[in-house]
Amino acid sequence: MDVTTWYLEQTDPGDLRPAREPRPPVDIVRAAIPSPEFNRFLYTAVGGDWQWTERLPWTWQQWMSLLDRPGSETWVAWRDGTPAGYVELVSQDDGVVEISSFGLLPYAIGQGLGGHLLTTGTARAWDMADRWPGLPPTRRVWLHTCSLDGPAALANYQARGFRIYDSRLNVPGDEDEGSTPGPWPGAMRPLPGTR
Repeated sequence: MDVTTWYLEQTDPGDLRPAREPRPPVDIVRAAIPSPEFNRFLYTAVGGDWQWTERLPWTWQQWMSLLDRPGSETWVAWRDGTPAGYVELVSQDDGVVEISSFGLLPYAIGQGLGGHLLTTGTARAWDMADRWPGLPPTRRVWLHTCSLDGPAALANYQARGFRIYDSRLNVPGDEDEGSTPGPWPGAMRPLPGTR
């Protein structure tokens, strides 16, 4: 199967177009203590149905190396004490911040949370230097998504003011395109009382 990857960016904080706040509201809180176990949980729970497999073989130390560096942040959306999604930010050289992971847990999809979470995560990318003395002010925020990601992903990024600056067509090898990393195949069912 052919897979298209899109690379998107914002080059000014004014590029951000906020989404409306969801009802009922969610709390978006920075996970200030680096926790490979928690981030791996988020990665598999969010990416389970979208072929997120790149980090599955990572060791605990590889996760910690990413999470415990200046300018690496995880912002988690909580609904009624339950994680609903997350945004992972990674500061790079010269004021560049990557949104390296973003998404919702299966039960939270389709409830108007994605635009609000992306708005908050992008705003935190733009003001990252305020929290990390020594980092230069952010001058660019970028991310990538692909045709294997959720059907609303690209439209959400563009609605928040991200512009495509590159795209590539990849032809995967002989990977098993039907398997997912977890939490388990088909977990995209709402929790009781959420719909």
